[in-house]
Amino acid sequence: MKTIDKIPTGKLSRTSKLVSTGAKIGTNYLKYYSKKAFNPEITRDELDESNATDIYDGLKSLKGSALKVAQMLSMEKNLLPNAYVEKFSLAQFSVPPLSPPLVRKTFKKYNGQYPEELFDEFTSSSVNAASIGQVHRALKDGRKLAVKIQYPGVADSISSDLKLVKPIALKMFNIKGKDSDKYFQEVENKLLEETDYILEVEQSKRISEACSHIKGLKFPIYYQELSSERIITMDWMEGKHLSEFAKTDFSEEVGNKLGQSLWNFYMFQMHGLKEVHADPHPGNFLVNEQNDLIAIDFGCIKKVPDDFYIPYFELANPAHINDIDFFQGKLRELEILRPDDSKEEIEYFTGLFHEMLSLFTQPFHSEEFDFGDDAFWSQIANLSEKYSSDTQLRKMNGNRGSKHFIYINRTFFGLYNLLNDLKAKVKINQYKSMLD
Repeated sequence: MKTIDKIPTGKLSRTSKLVSTGAKIGTNYLKYYSKKAFNPEITRDELDESNATDIYDGLKSLKGSALKVAQMLSMEKNLLPNAYVEKFSLAQFSVPPLSPPLVRKTFKKYNGQYPEELFDEFTSSSVNAASIGQVHRALKDGRKLAVKIQYPGVADSISSDLKLVKPIALKMFNIKGKDSDKYFQEVENKLLEETDYILEVEQSKRISEACSHIKGLKFPIYYQELSSERIITMDWMEGKHLSEFAKTDFSEEVGNKLGQSLWNFYMFQMHGLKEVHADPHPGNFLVNEQNDLIAIDFGCIKKVPDDFYIPYFELANPAHINDIDFFQGKLRELEILRPDDSKEEIEYFTGLFHEMLSLFTQPFHSEEFDFGDDAFWSQIANLSEKYSSDTQLRKMNGNRGSKHFIYINRTFFGLYNLLNDLKAKVKINQYKSMLD
């Protein structure tokens, strides 16, 4: 893969890159409508493919939060056309890496030493490059290590990058600008936390130790003395990325085993620790030869406050969903129904969220749930299609819900998708014995 010798770090250079990407997209639309004028039967597939490629190509050279947003969107399989999901998913663990000379320069800047001065061996070419940093192999005192180096300028560009993508997000999710600050502040705070590698090491050690008892789950050891604000050193863990493993011919027994470990891991965090690994994409998990699941990234941890946790999980109870007064009361606690809503808006959003929650909480309504069930995913796709084309929804205020929904919903959607990739049948309440 071609390497990068320089990353645009200034606001002007990053803005110029996004503007040029926008110009390419405009050209793609002109080509599409020109072709459609002569052939009305032509579909949007070619347009989606061209746009997805141009957007990703523009973002991958910027890296940082701009690319992280693409990575987040790649998890929304029912929101975006497949061309975007496939292209943006590359941001999880496969983007052009920094060149070896830039790696060496960056390491020296962040750590005060060149890598060969700190490690017995250091591979200057990365083995894994993602949105915020890239990973190198190293060896010290006979121990195989993974060294994650943050891209230069990422932390300093987060705020300006989000301002650039904000207009697109406002339109995509029908959020009114005057009420959007709480959502964007939540995303900005989390992205800033992800660039603080001292915090990530602390989170990694704390959560991996708390979850070490979960069967079938493994974690690397983290080395604080070999880490810094922009560099993390941990054990090198052998295994296939979960997305790569999901394409292999694994047995139903193995899929269920991995799925159960994954489910127990998330439920224990959510209900036992009241904080959760909120970045459940395949690039953050490996599967080793013993078919154990390995969690390797704890940069994005979301704390779950009680005033959100309690009403959120009360709505997982079918009896509560079908009690209209109770249901609407919880929707108000979760800021889904607003004090200034009209009667029409109350009725509409009560119906919308009743339909959504009745579907998305299905896994909690039985002792065992099959996440490979095609009927369940068809229902999700149909519901997504229904409301994405609903003109009435576009006319209403789309600012719905507590800021905590952004990462908690992302966690559950990501978890469901990973379990679907494994075609896993999961014992829903098995984790409860771990909370005692």
